Amino acid sequence: MVAAMSDMGKGSGKRLIVGLSGASGIVYGVRVLEALRATDVETHLVITKSAEVTLAYEMTAKVADIRALADVVHPVHDIGAAISSGSFRTEGMIIAPCSVRTMSEIAAGTTGSLMTRAADVVLKERRRLVLLVRETPLHTGHLRTMTHLSEMGAIVAPPVPAFYQRPETVDDIVNQTVGRALDLFGFDLGMVKRWGEAAADGGVGKPAQTSRKG
Repeated sequence: MVAAMSDMGKGSGKRLIVGLSGASGIVYGVRVLEALRATDVETHLVITKSAEVTLAYEMTAKVADIRALADVVHPVHDIGAAISSGSFRTEGMIIAPCSVRTMSEIAAGTTGSLMTRAADVVLKERRRLVLLVRETPLHTGHLRTMTHLSEMGAIVAPPVPAFYQRPETVDDIVNQTVGRALDLFGFDLGMVKRWGEAAADGGVGKPAQTSRKG
């Protein structure tokens, strides 16, 4: 379990929408929920039926276990939920993992589910939308869709592992990826081994440079 954020006191009023779609890598979204559980950030979960199927294949946890990690759970077909309105203030939305179908529907402005409606609202309100698109290899259509989303204001952040931290477990890889994604919202939960920064275990990578005068 990760440590709570030191700069967030009680009553911070911060909310983050967390979407879990049906791509492989549902552990990323679960880890987002686990990490934020230890903070004062209020999480609003939307999980698709495809994601529930993926969960059964990739993890031993049950759907009820994942729902219990969130502060608020919204049915994916409840397009009248609070997060479907721009007047409901949030820090934004992260979809982890983000399937190509979900990515494409967001890019096209298709809002047939609460997942895509909430993402559309985040974009129109100029809030932060982070998509951990999980697909490879990518064809030209995928790349054009990602470009379109970037032009609309979304951040496309495929869960590409970093190895300069010398991960020893799958958890190390997942934590680094999730920590970097949460960085995009300004949330530092102590999950990231940062290049050039000393750590309790001696740090990783190139040491931070010190300035020289004279």
